[in-house]
Amino acid sequence: MAVKEVKDSIVTINRRSLKLTNLSKIYFPEEQITKGDVIAYYESMADVILPYLKNRPLSLKRNPNGITDKGFYHKDAAEDGPDWLKSYDVFAESSQKTVNYIVCNDKATLLYLANLGCIEMNPWNSTTRSPDKPTYLMIDIDPSDKNTFDQVVSVAQAVQEVLNRAGAVSYCKTSGATGLHVYVPLNARYTYEMAREFAHIVATLVQEQLPGITSLERSLKKRGPKIYVDYLQNSKGQTLASAYSLRPVPAASVSTPLLWKEVKSGLHPSQFTIYNIAKRVKKLGDLFYMVLKDGNNLKGCLKNLGY
Repeated sequence: MAVKEVKDSIVTINRRSLKLTNLSKIYFPEEQITKGDVIAYYESMADVILPYLKNRPLSLKRNPNGITDKGFYHKDAAEDGPDWLKSYDVFAESSQKTVNYIVCNDKATLLYLANLGCIEMNPWNSTTRSPDKPTYLMIDIDPSDKNTFDQVVSVAQAVQEVLNRAGAVSYCKTSGATGLHVYVPLNARYTYEMAREFAHIVATLVQEQLPGITSLERSLKKRGPKIYVDYLQNSKGQTLASAYSLRPVPAASVSTPLLWKEVKSGLHPSQFTIYNIAKRVKKLGDLFYMVLKDGNNLKGCLKNLGY
């Protein structure tokens, strides 16, 4: 399906009709990557990315005018979608209303989202089957603009060292933008609160090892030119870009699973883009799939760390 070669197109995917619009609109000006190119990317990578989206409510970040526009978050997106779109209703205490989250279980939905201008895909940590128990916990290594990526790598290595001491299996991917994400599989055995507490302990131990370049301060002003070791992403409804998600940043980089041996000096997220990720997956396979299958014993891990 060469969607990028035409302006508009009506396609049928598994007997579901979908209108794709404005396919020639430029999304990445420097690279001249179009909306059609983005949709084509998700079509070609559907089998790889869908397992990380399946049965998970999505927070929609839309950039319908491309990456030069800051875009917006869209809740209740399922209300206006086709009748075959799956959704998950969540009552939001803050607004005292029910939010209809889209759930992406198939290629038709994935392309529908890309057509809305969702350059990136942001799933919950938990599924609709166990909404209060995350599949994994995450440490988001988030640098300031004063940090080098080699410093980000050093922090990721420190996170891995702490997790190794704990006896925890972990996996790393690029954020696709400026940082790294470390995932610890939980197999939906623990609550968000327990996951967040463990992540907080790990982040604290890392910060104690690297006080000169890391901070647990969420506020940019308070943490200054330091790398934020973010454990607060481990709350219900918080999201990070999925593995294999495009990011709305120059060069059209992709959030890419890594081998731990690749997490070393010289690594940079810009190495992995819309142009080369399919070749990498063909060569190495999906390096992240065990995140959805593995599990860790947090109580045993805490005991190993002396807690």
